Amino acid sequence: MGHSNETSPLLPQKHPLPSKELQLKFPLGLVSESVRPYLELIRLEKPTGTILMFWPFAWGLTMAAYKINLPLEEYGNDLAKCVVGAFIMRSSACTINDIFDRKMDAGVERTKNRPLASGRISVLAATIYLMVQYLIGTLFFYFTVDGLALWVALFQLIPIFAIYPLLKRVTYWPQAWLGFAMNFGFVTAWVSSTGGIDLPLLGTAMLGCWCWTMLYDTIYACQDIKDDVKMGVHSTAILFGSWIKPLLMGCAAIFATTLGVAGYLNSQGLPFFIVSVVGTCLHLIWQFMTVNLEEPASCWRNFNRNGHLGWIIWGGLMIDYVLSLEIIQSRF
Repeated sequence: MGHSNETSPLLPQKHPLPSKELQLKFPLGLVSESVRPYLELIRLEKPTGTILMFWPFAWGLTMAAYKINLPLEEYGNDLAKCVVGAFIMRSSACTINDIFDRKMDAGVERTKNRPLASGRISVLAATIYLMVQYLIGTLFFYFTVDGLALWVALFQLIPIFAIYPLLKRVTYWPQAWLGFAMNFGFVTAWVSSTGGIDLPLLGTAMLGCWCWTMLYDTIYACQDIKDDVKMGVHSTAILFGSWIKPLLMGCAAIFATTLGVAGYLNSQGLPFFIVSVVGTCLHLIWQFMTVNLEEPASCWRNFNRNGHLGWIIWGGLMIDYVLSLEIIQSRF
């Protein structure tokens, strides 16, 4: 997703930094310097992107589990698969993003020390690394999902994220494509669990998730507006200009509304509407009250907070799901 937040601690010796800034984020300090750039390339030390990738998987799975009364043990196994799938998706997405963006990243202060931009990994090595990730991802989904769900997962894994970095060069709407790419896990999880496609529900859920990604990734892109303009990188953060906050509030309102509509279409219970929908509304209001779009550190904090928001939505869904299982068990 665009550019990562923090510069790499592996800076050239001619630019020494204070020891505090040289401290390596976990788990980078556990591996050798030759291995470390490959972990940085997939942003292993920055899990927020994986978390944001995971939540649509988890929401889609939990709504499907509630719908079909999926046994709790089976749900737990599927949720673990969602974690692995989200990690693979995000890792390969970061790798291909950095391959395409290496020259742009070199001209942006926050990203100039990424492995490819700084020359610590060659393009050939990164490409081989990406192919290995694609192979692992393909095998993982082949053995964990089947039928339509398999093709949906592979579609998200390879072509969707390969297109995203190219769009930054030709349109101010790369976040719009990312909104589609980041949230396709909802469809994968739903189809894998139910075996079918509920167009009204999936369409509503995807619209809401799309608006959510537009919200957090536009704020994320605000960190680099000056450098992005200089390097010719396009984003909705630049396009929206002085209208950015009202437009993002509109995205937030649509996200909260479609969340409620999706819950209605899935016949969710009261806990979902109280915890997930109302909780999301309150969290979004808090976000807009606290974020400063002109301060990169504030934009980064807000980006992380959207990862936290996922817990609220999943919490309401989970309460509904568990209560529905208890009701079924009490009848037999």
